[in-house]
Amino acid sequence: MISEEVTMSSHQGKPYAGTRLAKYLEKRILELRPKKTQIAIASEAGFVNPNMLAMIKAGTAKLPLDRVAALAAALECDSVLLFQLAIEQLGGDTTELAIKQIFGTLVTENEVAWLEEIRRASGNTNPSLTSKARSAIRGIFGK
Repeated sequence: MISEEVTMSSHQGKPYAGTRLAKYLEKRILELRPKKTQIAIASEAGFVNPNMLAMIKAGTAKLPLDRVAALAAALECDSVLLFQLAIEQLGGDTTELAIKQIFGTLVTENEVAWLEEIRRASGNTNPSLTSKARSAIRGIFGK
């Protein structure tokens, strides 16, 4: 019984551990290590507490949505991607549903480039996604 309580409390202490955001932060901070420290990134993102980034990365805190743009700039990454990862942390929260209802599917800079290339390649004919086209796209990604 005691071991179950310890396990439950430690899990409760890190409710966001293992999220795609936590994993992405860890990877991105490592990639930027030659250029800047985690504390410098936290400072650039405007976190008053320099440990906040470590807490988000460890899964003990979630990324506040009002910090997404500044953190994306500090991480030198796409703000829409970071926003999507932050929304995922909400875990089915009504905020996620409201954002999807209002804005539809959020699109990253890389996805915009794909869409623009599809438009150029199709002569702006608004092609439908056929099974052949779907297979070709999946083939690009080895799926």
